[in-house]
Amino acid sequence: MLKARLLKHGVTCWLVNTGWTGGPFGVGKRIGIRHTRALLDAALTGKLKTVACRSDSVFGFEVPLECEGFPAQILDPAGTWPSRDDYARKYRALAARFIENFKLIKDGCPEDVAHAGPGRVLAAV
Repeated sequence: MLKARLLKHGVTCWLVNTGWTGGPFGVGKRIGIRHTRALLDAALTGKLKTVACRSDSVFGFEVPLECEGFPAQILDPAGTWPSRDDYARKYRALAARFIENFKLIKDGCPEDVAHAGPGRVLAAV
């Protein structure tokens, strides 16, 4: 139903991470409200539609390479962690949990939704 309404009204949908950067919980820190507001403003005003993006290697969503008022380094989360290897391990574990959980509902999903889920990450992020 959500997909149908998004398509019907030509809506662009953004997933905004306002969580942790720089390491896991207890090590990193929450993304600042000033930066979150800059990202939301860019999404709401349409500015994000015009910036270059990269495709996430596991989840497939588009990630802006820049956003006015938002630190570019946070847009590459692996680079904010003390260890890219530690980030890659956590990232692969998260993807694996999504994949396993999705198996519980996959049979009831339309084929395009079933194929849109995350893929396994074999190499470091």
